[in-house]
Amino acid sequence: MIRKFYALLLLLPAIAFGQELDLGLLENLNIRNVGPANMSGRITAIAVAASDPKIIVVGAASGGVWKSTNGGSAWTPIFDDQPTQNIGAIAIQRDNPEVIWIGTGEGNPRNSVNLGMGLFKSEDGGKSWKHLGLDATKSIHRILIDPSNPNTVYIGAHGDPFTPNTERGLFKTTDGGMHFERILFTNETSGVADMLMHPQNPRRLYVALYDHRRTPYSFVSGGPGSGLFVTDDGGSNWRKLGPESGLPEGELGRIGIALAPSNPNRMYAKVEAKKMRFTAVKMQANRGN
Repeated sequence: MIRKFYALLLLLPAIAFGQELDLGLLENLNIRNVGPANMSGRITAIAVAASDPKIIVVGAASGGVWKSTNGGSAWTPIFDDQPTQNIGAIAIQRDNPEVIWIGTGEGNPRNSVNLGMGLFKSEDGGKSWKHLGLDATKSIHRILIDPSNPNTVYIGAHGDPFTPNTERGLFKTTDGGMHFERILFTNETSGVADMLMHPQNPRRLYVALYDHRRTPYSFVSGGPGSGLFVTDDGGSNWRKLGPESGLPEGELGRIGIALAPSNPNRMYAKVEAKKMRFTAVKMQANRGN
């Protein structure tokens, strides 16, 4: 069918102007792909090994997981044998790049969002994988590994944007993925939109929850479940930041956060709000360090 289509395109000028066409010109016609070339879709996660920056692991929204060991010059798929190729989060253990955590299901609540099947872990650099559960989260958007204790891992579940449920929010394991405890949750339509760990204190976490709901014909972004939360004890206790910290008044939507490398106690947040949507906010994340 493709060959006929290309041939038709070549014949059209001759037909239009009534000119005689030498069909021998088509004998050596080779069909080639001219695009699009991004069939794996959106890149949703990138992780670089702290112990060896040439090791890079990349996840696509619907194109699986790819690994490079030479700084990106060559790539190898390492997740093709798993039951889903929809990737949302990647984390590499700091002191051992052979340990890779993969959260499936992208955290972009589009109308064509690619949902996942939970959490996976490899201890041999991606040669083999173990499914650890959390299937019902449908979308895992962030993973943070405690650098002082790699058995302690925080899993930020964005959740299913189409179906309200309790399998969303922040989960924690202290035994390398054998058991999980949900340690932060606001309501059945709010999941983790972003998450950071303080570089000098791994027990201090900053978590942005996002209240959202999508149907086949509508999308609600923002609500009472959204907010920016901080813990200083690994998730046992939380405080919600508000206008006193520089955030806008009223209900919030999606929030993206980053810490200043020069001063990790200073946070920058991009906040969706009713007034001045997507305005940038600068705040002191914790004044007392």
